[in-house]
Amino acid sequence: MSPSTLSSAKRALKIVVMGTGPFAVPTFQAILRSPHKVAAVVTRPAHAPSGRRPPPNPMRDAADAAGVPILAPERINDPEAIAAVAALSPDLLVVCDYGQILSPAALGVAPYGGINLHGSLLPRHRGAAPVQWAILEGDASTGASVIHMTPALDAGNVIAVRETPIGIAETAAELERRLAEMGVDAVLEAIDLLVAAEPGGTPGVPQDPARVTRAPRLAKADGIVDWSLPAARIERMRRALEPWPRTTTFLHAGADRPPVRVVLEDVAVVDESPAGHAADLTVVPAVIPGSILSADDAGLVVACGEHTRLVVRRLVPEGKRSMSAAEFLRGHALFSTARFG
Repeated sequence: MSPSTLSSAKRALKIVVMGTGPFAVPTFQAILRSPHKVAAVVTRPAHAPSGRRPPPNPMRDAADAAGVPILAPERINDPEAIAAVAALSPDLLVVCDYGQILSPAALGVAPYGGINLHGSLLPRHRGAAPVQWAILEGDASTGASVIHMTPALDAGNVIAVRETPIGIAETAAELERRLAEMGVDAVLEAIDLLVAAEPGGTPGVPQDPARVTRAPRLAKADGIVDWSLPAARIERMRRALEPWPRTTTFLHAGADRPPVRVVLEDVAVVDESPAGHAADLTVVPAVIPGSILSADDAGLVVACGEHTRLVVRRLVPEGKRSMSAAEFLRGHALFSTARFG
């Protein structure tokens, strides 16, 4: 029996969905289609500098399209915000990609408390950027976990899990979209298990503190390449940091030329076998990471840490459009001392 079929056989709950980003939208829409009732959506307030548009809020857009009431408190744990949610008499809070940690008082407004959909195999990658860190760390697989919420960040019992391999060329944006869809059934299953346990029950499996890893929010500076890292790490960085903050470096093309900031848009690790793209770097131990070893229409081969090489096949020079290596080289002559860094 599928989770959605199970839901129809059990008590329908009144649910408040809390979310802001796109990761929450598939779950919200699935709950709308289920026997459960969405009483309201709680999302982050819209703030924008004077004269500018506020940042995108996919959950607000989805709630507007569905005609669902919207609450947007500055701080969900303020007494006024808690009272506004409590006035809806929800049975359960479903939280996903919201951006604030709920206090015990906020969680206590619903008899079943709250569940949270998280984009990792908890307890691995607790934090704000689990999808990006799964790729950065070279994980073979990841998934979506639904936890029974506690005031500690991502620390509750794991109620339902869906696991998937990470594609060898998959970006964070692509993986996040897949996990958001996979999380739908996990959330519906978790709701069924909560109903079966009755209010106050604690279904699920406690997380092992010894297996906890952190996935902190990324900053713009995290996108700047350290060429002393192995090529495989930089390739994963390029995929993990799409669409933000992206992977950037500076091209020092030659004497008397100012450095040019570039975004690395398509890169690959160079084969280390004798049939690889460039000469074996082990015979040139003094090569400086970031040095451009060769450049042709196939790409710019760059020295990286641990005697590895990365080929840059597509890039975006500052102020220019995206271009292939061949297009770039037609407009940029590189001296023998050219390097990234």
